[in-house]
Amino acid sequence: MILRPAFLEDIPALAELGRSSFCAKFAHLYSAENLDPFLEQVYSIDGVTSDFNQPNLIYQLAEDETGLIGFCKIARRSSYAEHSDAKRPMSLNQLYTAAGRTGQGIGAALTDWAIAEAREHSADAVQLSVYSENYGAQRFYARYGFTKIADIGFWVGNQRDAEFLYELRLDS
Repeated sequence: MILRPAFLEDIPALAELGRSSFCAKFAHLYSAENLDPFLEQVYSIDGVTSDFNQPNLIYQLAEDETGLIGFCKIARRSSYAEHSDAKRPMSLNQLYTAAGRTGQGIGAALTDWAIAEAREHSADAVQLSVYSENYGAQRFYARYGFTKIADIGFWVGNQRDAEFLYELRLDS
């Protein structure tokens, strides 16, 4: 497995992996009326291109001989900053692996990269949101020392999901 930055030519693969990973884990929670517009906004070529062109966002890819097997997206300035007393929080906005590849170290490698990137940019915290019923992800982040700091919402169309905001302090 190698980690590398994303390039413009990676956008179709990012859109496909983001969409397929999100749907595999969460599609059953939503009606088509809520899910379809969300997927178009977030995981279409146009949606990923829009994010890719935001200077605050950075994509990192995980690949092996089969191609793209995972990615994460971080924000240099966290949109969750008001929930914490951290002065310079970054956020881990997406962390996805290909179907059937969970538990193979891909998420860990990407999380390690995101934390190292936060330290390199002098962030004092890394924040992320996780679905309140995604217990596996909660256990994964807890192993890194992330702790719950707030209850927040995540909108998919007109449906609000209960999410937990987690934070890892990097102060020293």
